[in-house]
Amino acid sequence: MQSSARTPAEKRPRVAIVDDDPDVRFTLEALLHENGFDAVPLAGSKDYFDLGTPPNIDLVLIDLKLNGESGLSLAINVREQHDIPIVMLTGVGDEVDKIVGLETGADDYLTKPFNPRELIARIRAVLRRCGVLHSGGSSPQAPASDALRFGDKLLDRSKRELLNTAGEEIPLTNAEYRLLEFFLRNPNRVIPRAEMLSELGNDLSQYVDRTIDVLILRLRRKIESVPSKPVHLQTRRGQGYIFVDHPGHTRE
Repeated sequence: MQSSARTPAEKRPRVAIVDDDPDVRFTLEALLHENGFDAVPLAGSKDYFDLGTPPNIDLVLIDLKLNGESGLSLAINVREQHDIPIVMLTGVGDEVDKIVGLETGADDYLTKPFNPRELIARIRAVLRRCGVLHSGGSSPQAPASDALRFGDKLLDRSKRELLNTAGEEIPLTNAEYRLLEFFLRNPNRVIPRAEMLSELGNDLSQYVDRTIDVLILRLRRKIESVPSKPVHLQTRRGQGYIFVDHPGHTRE
């Protein structure tokens, strides 16, 4: 993925904010500045493309519903023309699967109203995946209360990173991260699929139970030494799933 040549040590990452609400732009600009980013507030796609080709930015935040135009169309154009990381901002009830599931090029999305801390974590995670930021760089180390450990792995909630014993990141999608964090907050308890769907909320509420099974399979490939014989993420037939934080419990 293309990005500007500067490194985190040279300049603060530059984030464009495309939102037709001036109050939202002002709030996001202040939030980004407070967290080590330079912000470029823009009212719509015309302002974005006026930045030039390629624009001097590292990531673009795009509101799905812009005044008189589609944020979705803008995201597609951004990816086709500039290949810049994209985070979509959506409203409750928007068809999120059409944003992240179709070929729009969006790297992540967040539903309004959102937690400011989560937005910053999402932006940093996308920039790290794209090589603009580096793990262990200028971001402060997570306090112990934000680190959840299991086996030889650690989930850093301040950075939304899953790390192995060597400190290397194991990439997770947004849904995988949220499901794993939910399990780690509820260890050694059988959790039915309906509760997982409820926890994930707008991300998956329009889908069927099978979505959970697919996410479980993907998580097992990333956290289990032998995914077909899970030590941590176990099935309880007819009941749901259980996350065993300490080995020794009987598997399915």
